[in-house]
Amino acid sequence: MTTGTVREAVVGLLRATGMTTVFGNPGSTELRMFRDWPDDFTYVLGLQESVAVGLAAGHALGTRRAAFVSLHSAGGVGHALGAVFNAFRDRVPLVVVAGQQARSLIQLRPFLGADEPALFPRPYVKSARQPERAEDVPAVLAEAHRLAMTPPRGPVFVSVPEDDWDRPAGPVTPRTVHAAFTASPDALDALAARLDSCARPALVVGPGVDDEDALDLVRTLAERIRAGVWISPLSGRSGFPESHPLFQGFLPPTARQLAARLAPYDVVVALGAPVFTYHVADDGPPLAPGTELFHLDCDAGQAAWLPTGTSIVTTLRPALARLTALLGDSDRDPPPPRPAPAPARAEGHITPELFFDLLRARLPRDRVLVEEAPSHRDALHARVPVESSGGFLTTGSGALGWGLPLAVGRALADRRRVVCVVGDGSALYSVQALWTAARHTAPVTYVLLDNGGYAAVRALGRRIGIAPVPGTDIAGIDFVTLAQSFGCPAARAGHPGELPAALDHALGRGDDTGPFLLHVPVTGNAGTLYEPWAG
Repeated sequence: MTTGTVREAVVGLLRATGMTTVFGNPGSTELRMFRDWPDDFTYVLGLQESVAVGLAAGHALGTRRAAFVSLHSAGGVGHALGAVFNAFRDRVPLVVVAGQQARSLIQLRPFLGADEPALFPRPYVKSARQPERAEDVPAVLAEAHRLAMTPPRGPVFVSVPEDDWDRPAGPVTPRTVHAAFTASPDALDALAARLDSCARPALVVGPGVDDEDALDLVRTLAERIRAGVWISPLSGRSGFPESHPLFQGFLPPTARQLAARLAPYDVVVALGAPVFTYHVADDGPPLAPGTELFHLDCDAGQAAWLPTGTSIVTTLRPALARLTALLGDSDRDPPPPRPAPAPARAEGHITPELFFDLLRARLPRDRVLVEEAPSHRDALHARVPVESSGGFLTTGSGALGWGLPLAVGRALADRRRVVCVVGDGSALYSVQALWTAARHTAPVTYVLLDNGGYAAVRALGRRIGIAPVPGTDIAGIDFVTLAQSFGCPAARAGHPGELPAALDHALGRGDDTGPFLLHVPVTGNAGTLYEPWAG
């Protein structure tokens, strides 16, 4: 076997696995990795490490392949952990490599060194290692790639001492892992029999459906059994066409309200969904009496902690194909379609409802919509239906700063224009992503809904009797000038009469042009993420 360096072996591995777009923020402990940087690789710079992880995550979701992200030593890992947390909870496959000081210095607790690098990102990675020997680095990274892509997918972390890159190592032969698996036929037979005999079935669709590209199979199953379809609380993806007559809406993240929404059904089948994602405690039961839960997901850990029901550990596509084949077309009455919201009225100011009505009329069906405007998420869901697999991305875990870089990485995956709706508070966590979008001519249209602060936090405070909440007001930021300073063209629409033409301009840019930011001050109905669940 011909022996080269660790760096040469890793470059060969990245090329063989399709990870030739590298996301990062470089530092001294990674410099040797960049020696003789190959011409067929692209380095995408994020101006802060959490931005780099968000960029990589968007690219991974767009390509449906793992992305490679490079972080700078212990401090860089610390900066990035909020985004790593999002990637872990949202099942985004990432190979995260962090620089480490030279092996000869590690025992001296050097400047920039990580004392226990494999412990630092846990528990929000699938695995974390620092190889014992330099020559093991390529094989450990190859294993990290396979693990990141194995269901449930997610980030895998490897710490590499900076002097390892020039050490000798042999090449790594790529391997294929066929990772889909399904439950025992008996378990699926029993579920099919229960669906045949029940009176009112429902499906709860989670991010796993979009992750496994199983939307068409879910739609076929829902139509066959005439089930009402809900999306799980605070889901980071869609997974069912939202204009479909069987679609019923979005489950709330409070126990009593969630149980009430599912109370009309005698059998509920959750698909790739952490059904009981709560955000506000109310001591309610997980489900109403008489509602029986079945839960299908590839994550054995999630199946273990679910507080009620029957879990079937399986990847979704083979299970759904078998389940649908076992079921005949039902003659039960379907649930009534969910009512459409009344059109918003143009008043003297721009409301979120008016904005989303205008967006819906202009948004092409094939566009990817990225959202990080927690105060207005309910209004978006009610007025802008998502129809396609991969058509909606947000954070399912709640760490802010995800949306702006996620949209850039997603746009770079296939160069289709992405539309990102972001709040003023969320944008300020990762505004540096606008520089990367401009630098790489990423086709992203940003619409920044400015309600003057952290309105979702204010709304939650009102719900629990805390008002006013200190530290929730943001004022005096010129987002147009800020975006332009990063090289991103921008404009402002502050009056309802200006908004239609401004949206046409922002959304009408071609896929071969770069980013654009539209700043839209909004008033009214702030904080709707929490207030409908106050009952």
